[in-house]
Amino acid sequence: MNKQGILVVVSGFSGAGKGTVMKELVRRYDRYALSISATTRSPRPGEAEGVDYFYKTMEEFRAMAASDALIEYACYVNNYYGTPRAYVEEQLAAGKDVILEIEIQGALKIREKYPDALLLFITPPSAEELRRRLVGRGTEDNDTIARRLARAGEEAEGIEQYDYLVINDELDACVEATHRLIELQHQKASKNMELINQIREDLKKISEGER
Repeated sequence: MNKQGILVVVSGFSGAGKGTVMKELVRRYDRYALSISATTRSPRPGEAEGVDYFYKTMEEFRAMAASDALIEYACYVNNYYGTPRAYVEEQLAAGKDVILEIEIQGALKIREKYPDALLLFITPPSAEELRRRLVGRGTEDNDTIARRLARAGEEAEGIEQYDYLVINDELDACVEATHRLIELQHQKASKNMELINQIREDLKKISEGER
């Protein structure tokens, strides 16, 4: 396996369960590092600073963007979200596969800057199941849920720009499917040039020795 870590961008409709999938993936396998995003939205019940997000004021967030401290950032349902640069680059250099859980605008910006990034889109098995999960969270009013469903309709127009679609119907199966896709990315020939060049050199030596 190549030593450099892989950048894995995970998106999905709000309510698709992508956060739960990513946290379980990190819990099961020590090769992953989950990047923590900065956001201007308020914490939900049970969320903690530096664990779920870095919660910033609008002024703080704008300062980070202006100083190039974010790889990407975007506005979603009236709040800003962004990916801090330093942590991501440090973990990749250390050989960790870094998972970015971000929405579609940010994902496509990441693809522009990191063409080798793996883009995964997580979705429930149906639109009705998505609506049921949003309502079942019990953390938002009907107007916010309606905005999230409307936004999901917009995001659905860009799913084909991702590398793989992962259905989150049953958590364990979804986690393992995601893990397998990341493992496959490590096997791409373009990510194993050191090994390929070594094999070429060894074959050349063997061939010359057989003459």
